[in-house]
Amino acid sequence: MKELFTLVTVAEARDILARHWSPAPLDQEEVPLTSALGRVTAREIKAPEDVPGFDRSTVDGFALRAADTFGASEGMPGYVTVVGEVAMGGAPGGKLGPGECMQIATGGMLPAGSDAVVMVEHTEALDSTTLGILRPVAPGENVIRRDEDLKAGGVILPAGRRLRPGDIGLLAACGLTRVPVVRRPRVAIISTGNELVDPAAKPAPGQVRDVNTYTLGAMVEEAGGEVSHRWVVEDCFEQLYPRLEEGLAAADVTVISGGSSVGTRDLTAQLIEEAGRPGVLVHGVAVRPGKPTIIGLARGKPIFGLPGHPVSALITFDLFVRPCLERLQGRPEKKFYPTVRARLNRNVASAAGREDYVRVILHQEGEEITAEPVLGKSGLISTMARAHGLVRIPLHQEGFLAGEEVEVRLL
Repeated sequence: MKELFTLVTVAEARDILARHWSPAPLDQEEVPLTSALGRVTAREIKAPEDVPGFDRSTVDGFALRAADTFGASEGMPGYVTVVGEVAMGGAPGGKLGPGECMQIATGGMLPAGSDAVVMVEHTEALDSTTLGILRPVAPGENVIRRDEDLKAGGVILPAGRRLRPGDIGLLAACGLTRVPVVRRPRVAIISTGNELVDPAAKPAPGQVRDVNTYTLGAMVEEAGGEVSHRWVVEDCFEQLYPRLEEGLAAADVTVISGGSSVGTRDLTAQLIEEAGRPGVLVHGVAVRPGKPTIIGLARGKPIFGLPGHPVSALITFDLFVRPCLERLQGRPEKKFYPTVRARLNRNVASAAGREDYVRVILHQEGEEITAEPVLGKSGLISTMARAHGLVRIPLHQEGFLAGEEVEVRLL
């Protein structure tokens, strides 16, 4: 057995895994556009056609030649002849000549011969066919040109893009109703502990309901993965190891919750060592909460041993498992998250040599946002549920003082 609990930093732990693990790309699959939100593109996607496919008006008004409006003003209007109306959803008939215009609605197709649209509020009707122009327009004004949004053959979405609502609209605009995406990475979750019972059960004295298979499963789904197996297993090597074998066979990643501290019932490190080489890569990370985290590799697949305390498990999942799932989906490591700046309303202390992640509740009064640290141990799931965000205290800093402005990563 390798020496246990040799602390490394968060960055070092990530680097150790990256040096030992070079995952093969996951298979790709096609999904309908209605099911593509949150999925990751398997390859770059190109526009099959120009968008829009014709010159369109951006306002309600009159399509005409811009030159026919030059010099027009309220005191000295220019006059043009109305020769028709552009029907929405149809192509205009004919071509405009000098001094002619057509009424057009927002989104309508510009008739041939026109190059601008004057807004209806900048005109006055003299009779059914004569229109006064009260202000000039420039060529291209109030017009979206053909292919101004997208050009046929141009890349509209790169590979490795997690699809957002705007991306779904972009694909719809191109007529792409099926999308090539990376299959979801599969994660097996094993929650260990003799004290754990199903949430539907009434715990007996000394028992607690299983929390981590549900919270970690939710985080897997949030990260774009899917849970292939969920097990709650007693602290017994003979019961745990077959589950680990099943997880390694069926899933891309296995997460074991509990059993990561150094103790007689803490079996995760032994399980990983038994599963294959290189075995345990990291056992102990300089982070709070989450110090006893284990990172291992067996049969080319990552195995994570996360602390049993729910808050520790959630934070260490975010630090180590989520980047792993992003990598499997061909996503670059996430360099930024939604954040806000806030002032602490009390001191928060840390020990030099470890990263601390402090849960905070945010309050807003006027333009100022304050961050209130949430007090409570890492075994209290309510502290995470109440928190709006996390404040990271860097490795070599001994905390923050009340009144200091800090960056809060939103949960």
